[in-house]
Amino acid sequence: MIGKEIRLERIMNRNTGRSVIIPMDHGFTMGQIEGLRNMPETVNAVSEGGANAIVLHKGMVKGGHRKSGKDIGLIVHLSASTSLNPDPNDKVLVCTVEEAVALGADGISIHVNLGAPNESRMIESAGEVARDCNRWGMPLLIMIYPRGKGIDPVSPQAVGHCVRVAEELGADLIKTNYTGDPDSFRQITAASSVPVLIAGGEKGGDLETLMTIRDAVDVGAAGVCMGRNAFQRDDTARFVAAVCRVVHEGVSPTEALETAK
Repeated sequence: MIGKEIRLERIMNRNTGRSVIIPMDHGFTMGQIEGLRNMPETVNAVSEGGANAIVLHKGMVKGGHRKSGKDIGLIVHLSASTSLNPDPNDKVLVCTVEEAVALGADGISIHVNLGAPNESRMIESAGEVARDCNRWGMPLLIMIYPRGKGIDPVSPQAVGHCVRVAEELGADLIKTNYTGDPDSFRQITAASSVPVLIAGGEKGGDLETLMTIRDAVDVGAAGVCMGRNAFQRDDTARFVAAVCRVVHEGVSPTEALETAK
């Protein structure tokens, strides 16, 4: 497991055991959205803010990863769908672990939606990717959510089920929804042997978002994996710096916003 251990230190803080990861795979799903029109500029802002890693699709690594300035971990995302698809929850593989290794990835991420019509195929793909990650010594981040007809996306039972499925598949990191309730989320993180990061979700206010992150970290979350809630800020670098202070230093949300540079 030495390869995974070395690479995990590229995408997590070795001192805190936590991570601030900024996914930027939304362009595939949503198109040329605000915050992702100039990828090098946004990656630079996120990096300068102190994020541990970013998530990119393979085609964006060449044009969007670091060429100068502060370094940042690279996670290559293997799953994709578009908002134009009749079923946007149907994620398919568009890259392989071997391709990601050739691109210099520090980690791999895949997406699984439990409760979606094609759940079985997504789980099967995740199992194959986990096998390849073990072979190549690549950390695996599984982004897994309860999504389907009649499913509550923040139900503690559903979120806990997602975490367990990812753990059993062999994830090294898990991203899922925050239940919104510290007590229920504490039970979920306590029952997992794998670090659990919360998703950022829809963009909220600066203080509101930081308070949610603080609440989750206080009950065992290993950090946050947030996209639009980070790269669509007026000052992305400053906001990411505030997030990092909350996650890694335990600073209050108010102080983090006041002291972030």
